[in-house]
Amino acid sequence: MNDNGAVIRKAIEWRGAPMALATVVSTWGSAPRPRGSHMIVHQDGRLEGSISGGCVETDVLQRAAEVIAGRPGHVAHYGVADGDAWEVGLPCGGEISVLVQPVGEGGFAPDLFDRIASESARGRALTLSTDLDEGITREGVVEGQFLNRYDPPRRLLIVGAVQIAQSLAALAQAIDVTPVVIDPRGRFLTAERFPGIELDDRWPDAAIAARHPGESTAVVTLSHDIKIDDPALIAALAAPTGYVAALGSRRSHAARLERLAAQGFGTDDLARIDGPAGLDIGAIGAAEIALSITAGMVAGFNAKR
Repeated sequence: MNDNGAVIRKAIEWRGAPMALATVVSTWGSAPRPRGSHMIVHQDGRLEGSISGGCVETDVLQRAAEVIAGRPGHVAHYGVADGDAWEVGLPCGGEISVLVQPVGEGGFAPDLFDRIASESARGRALTLSTDLDEGITREGVVEGQFLNRYDPPRRLLIVGAVQIAQSLAALAQAIDVTPVVIDPRGRFLTAERFPGIELDDRWPDAAIAARHPGESTAVVTLSHDIKIDDPALIAALAAPTGYVAALGSRRSHAARLERLAAQGFGTDDLARIDGPAGLDIGAIGAAEIALSITAGMVAGFNAKR
């Protein structure tokens, strides 16, 4: 999964200025950045993102300046068999190919950044196709062209502002997953207990539905109150949520599945719920339980890659 969010935001912020976009389109061996990684370059030399972790950025920046000045988009190759690759510093032993194209109608149209941001805000992915010979990017899937899928940022909707939620929110932040704590009980849901975390005091079905959960969103219920947890699970199962989990014993989970089946959910729907939540690591205490849930969430996300 590529983290191009900062690049997209910066491209929108710099709208109207001449820019070039560099994209990793092929990798071999121990390449430092995955396919689809971006770096945006402003005419004045400012940049955002990375296409090699620093190995070949200097050369790509020069190419970006040439593209901004009018050179057509083109693909540059850097590898261990290429003497120039060593000169620009690709010491990792891998190889990469990088497309450098103008931001404009003859390359990467500016409104595509808006489309990516719009779909991301709705929890949906967007795939773009690039003709590497022309250096032009278009929306949609075109066979035989370079495809780049832009997934929304990963989010964790935690239902129930309990002690485990405090550790779980911190662990989510540590792995670059944005946590939101949802609980209509104001005494539990306080900024003092969850500093720097987004809080939502709506009923969980409304709070979850409003965020349009997709494959990059996880929903975990922790409250042990069926009036809070069940509506959250119903909302999560009604969407293509990437990971759904519920805390509780095997006995309580069996009862939960019976209630949800009575709401019309079938066997395949119910199988989407990780319950009891998380990987079985023999967790003891709130922090270890949060760790097991975090691990289960990561496994669930990565299984869909």
